[in-house]
Amino acid sequence: MDINDLVRENIKNLKPYSTARDEFKGQASVFLDANENSYGSPLPANYNRYPDPLQLDLKDAISKIKGVPIENTFLGNGSDEAIDLLFRAFCNPGKDNVIVLPPTYGMYEVSANINDVEIRKVSLLPNFQLDMEKIAETIDKNTKLIFICSPNNPTGNSINREDIETILANFNGIVVVDEAYINYARQKTFIQELTEYANLVVLQTFSKAWGLAALRLGMAFSSRKVIDVLNKIKPPYNINQATQDLAFEALKNIDQVNAWIKESVAERERLSIDLNALNIVTKVYPSDANFILAEVTDATKIYNTLVEEGIIVRDRSKVTLCEGCLRITVGTKEENDKLLTILKNF
Repeated sequence: MDINDLVRENIKNLKPYSTARDEFKGQASVFLDANENSYGSPLPANYNRYPDPLQLDLKDAISKIKGVPIENTFLGNGSDEAIDLLFRAFCNPGKDNVIVLPPTYGMYEVSANINDVEIRKVSLLPNFQLDMEKIAETIDKNTKLIFICSPNNPTGNSINREDIETILANFNGIVVVDEAYINYARQKTFIQELTEYANLVVLQTFSKAWGLAALRLGMAFSSRKVIDVLNKIKPPYNINQATQDLAFEALKNIDQVNAWIKESVAERERLSIDLNALNIVTKVYPSDANFILAEVTDATKIYNTLVEEGIIVRDRSKVTLCEGCLRITVGTKEENDKLLTILKNF
């Protein structure tokens, strides 16, 4: 497969914006090229200079943890930016289509609608796995992207690895495997398969296990050709300097992050067992994420009761295949105890 055959013609011919930082290479002490404020910033740290548009130092630090070369790494303003850019790079508005597999992360459909790209939905099977036959029937010559969230949101389960590999090997388009919750999963990341599949894009994030949701920093890993296209069409300075600095510091504390992951997984198992024991809970689905999908007797009433007690969960009862379900993020031990106490007294 030649990735260039999938890229929109106007993107192939696009001349990207050239920043002041792109045009100058080397060392200097006086910067009078970018019309910045030369006096500094009204803050303890100076943020008067534009950041590195390619975030090379941060990507280098990430590569040491992920084992992925810098040239195969894209950083976005959250994973949402990478999702949007994939539409803009590969999907012709009003002509091409993408496939999503509900119930799943809602931004795939939102981005499709923003970019005027047809969205084709192939619901998961009742066991929340892929309907491979239906997916094959839905693909046509204008299908450019397939989004697979694994572990899936809101169901929490990992998608069968063999099914994803089958799609990667047979689909002549981009397969996006969204691994926002991979740190909590038993399944291995698909990052290890990047050298095998030129059409694979793996999304990960700093918003979950790394505890940096407020920084809005997402990662996309793919072949060099895909990453080059994303870098070509992204805003010039899409990752601000404060985010780059703070993420760089966070990467030094991987032991703390791993400890939180271990604790979250233990609390997930405890919470699942305790929820299952409640008479208002009819089913607790297995989870590979940092949340639990639970089917309850009266989702709306239970949700409202929790809100009154100052506890916010997510009502997913109107989502396909999640009827009557609440999605509950795994909190700290104290938060989970409070939740369980209220539910026991419901």
